[in-house]
Amino acid sequence: MVSDLQRMEIFDCIAAVARPIHDFGDEFMSDEATAAVGLNAGFPPGRGFYCRGRFGVLGEASVPVVQAVQGFLGPHLVTAGWLAGRSVMPAEEAAACYAQAVRTWGRANIPADVDVEHFNRLAQRLIDAADADALPLFAGWRARPCPADDPVGAAMQRIHVLREHRGACHLAAVRLSGLSAREAMVINLGVEQATHYGWHDPQPVAAPLIPRWRRAEQLTDELQAPLYATLGDRRRTEFAQLVNALTAAPTPSPRTRPEPAR
Repeated sequence: MVSDLQRMEIFDCIAAVARPIHDFGDEFMSDEATAAVGLNAGFPPGRGFYCRGRFGVLGEASVPVVQAVQGFLGPHLVTAGWLAGRSVMPAEEAAACYAQAVRTWGRANIPADVDVEHFNRLAQRLIDAADADALPLFAGWRARPCPADDPVGAAMQRIHVLREHRGACHLAAVRLSGLSAREAMVINLGVEQATHYGWHDPQPVAAPLIPRWRRAEQLTDELQAPLYATLGDRRRTEFAQLVNALTAAPTPSPRTRPEPAR
């Protein structure tokens, strides 16, 4: 039985780590260095590497299936990106290439003084504790192995997996709250940014719907709470501190090294 005090501490931890994990993943996804990995692998300019790599853990799924699983990107963006990458390499190979890019970026951007070994132990406990039912994108990324000989890269990969968990929970929470993914994107980011993420001619959302987005945020935290309940109070504090240190403003690290050929 979790006490009211423990519940409050669990939600405090979730609030402390959710934004840094999300934003650090965004920095990776939007970095020109990440795009260069895709270009060097043969993907055309655009969203091909992003879509084929990130969603490749789903296997050779059809476009409607990929769109349904990821939810928050507009259909045209997903369709164009997924199809553009299909001729470059199989989905499983693209996912492996994307995971390699995740690790490479982590080695270049995670500060050198972070205790990534301890972070990896705590993050893996959270990942292992997650119930992946109805969260296929998270399940696919959780199934990808993290290399034992690359703790810094593995830390970034675990950041990515945890980000996918919250994103999948949030999509479920948005729909349970009576919003479409497009409406949630407009409320959260505005019309202009929703357009950037592939939504065609998004319209402002009626004011009465905005409380539903706040409810979706609360539901997302509740869906993640069982993970963080597996850590004791001290470990949750340590994890939050490690996340904040790991996701500090990216600076080149002297331990950066190239990804070994596989």
